[in-house]
Amino acid sequence: MADRPIDVYLNDHLGGAMLGSDLAEQIRDQHEGTPLGETMSRVAEEIEEDRETLLGLMDELGIERNPVKQVTGWLAEKASRVKFSGATSGEPDQGTLMAIESLRLGVAGKKCLWLALREVRNEHDALATVDLDLLIERAGAQEETLELERIAAAVKALGRSDA
Repeated sequence: MADRPIDVYLNDHLGGAMLGSDLAEQIRDQHEGTPLGETMSRVAEEIEEDRETLLGLMDELGIERNPVKQVTGWLAEKASRVKFSGATSGEPDQGTLMAIESLRLGVAGKKCLWLALREVRNEHDALATVDLDLLIERAGAQEETLELERIAAAVKALGRSDA
């Protein structure tokens, strides 16, 4: 299906973006009405905007979506609902920690995507229409926000319960 390296690369990131967008919404929904839920509302919206930017860029570059990678991302997100709910461990706080940590890693990967595309922007005309510096900066801000939430979740999930 994809015959250029950029086709494969962006399809791989699209699969991750779908998973990340769904995971951010999952965290937001599970913590609605809490400070974490409020933070995740903003972050989830930004992550979805970034996914839409990636889709638009793929359209501009004439890149077809790989349905196998889309289904794989969808399945991974559905499996994450069980894992991150705490159902497998019996510890919802641990599930929240793992969900935030996974999302934090995904955002770091997204930042790598934007950084890589900035390096080749002169080789693909469609990249001129995207403010990659803004996307890199926003991914960095998302990383910082998620890191603060990750640390707070770690303290809650891993702290001594007998203290």
